[in-house]
Amino acid sequence: MAELKPCKVCNFTRQKSYGLVVPSLDQLKIKGSEFFGFSASAPVSVVLEDDGTIVEDEAYFLCLPLNTKFMLLHEKETWSPVRRIDGGTAWMTRESALLETDAVDGSSSEVEPWWFLAQQLKQDLASIILMSEADLQTLVDIPCPQLASALSFSEKKVENLQETLQRVLDRREEERQSKELLQLYLKAVEREDREQAEPSHLGQEGAGDIDLPDGIEVDSASGFMTRTLMVLKGKTSPETRLSNEELQMVVSKGAMTMEQVLGWDGERTSGLLQACEAELTRRLQQVQAMRSLSSLTQTDSSEQADGESTEDGHDTPAKRSK
Repeated sequence: MAELKPCKVCNFTRQKSYGLVVPSLDQLKIKGSEFFGFSASAPVSVVLEDDGTIVEDEAYFLCLPLNTKFMLLHEKETWSPVRRIDGGTAWMTRESALLETDAVDGSSSEVEPWWFLAQQLKQDLASIILMSEADLQTLVDIPCPQLASALSFSEKKVENLQETLQRVLDRREEERQSKELLQLYLKAVEREDREQAEPSHLGQEGAGDIDLPDGIEVDSASGFMTRTLMVLKGKTSPETRLSNEELQMVVSKGAMTMEQVLGWDGERTSGLLQACEAELTRRLQQVQAMRSLSSLTQTDSSEQADGESTEDGHDTPAKRSK
């Protein structure tokens, strides 16, 4: 039986670390995957936690010192060094952060997840680009004084930072909406082409009511989906986060109905309706612009084809006259 080897293993964020005793590299992968909840069939790789050296050779694994710390990487995860500041001090590492927080506030058993995001942001503001939408929303929702304390920034600077994060979220949402519009346009063009090819057949199949997908909750009093009401009441620039159908529904309800649905005053409700109308108009203009561009492209192609056929028609009599 192979000699058991004590070692440590952590995930790529270094937030979780376990001690293991395994006889081989394969057993390290299997046990580590179980601890971190990875699928047994999913591929994982092992690297040294301190420098990212890839460990694939069984003999090399067995030659490493006892209690060596490894990092288990799952799917697209990659190793990154522990970030340090102030001449290389280790107080900014994730592990020492846990100790410092316990020393400051003994009543807190663990650090809030957003704290690590804040420290990552403090070290490198450009990391905003790599953050997921969930992480960005988490930082936006943190009370300004708490985030200012974690970042050692003034509250005014944190307010500007959270506004920037919200703009990044809004821009990503606009990009998603634009992609959805483009997909709708392409589907509409494809459907029109099919209808032109088989008008009688598709004319019978085109009609029908649109059913809501299973699992979507609808508020019986207002007729809005629960998600729509949450976006309208709780999001900045909610018009950029609604679909075309939801925007049309908000606009069609009118100011008085929306005041009752949202519980807002007339001025705030009117502002929302104007923003929704403007957003809907902008999207329709985008669709019309794409349709015009498509029509112009088709017209140019037809004119070019007609011009070529006309030239061919003039050349033929000339050849016969010779």
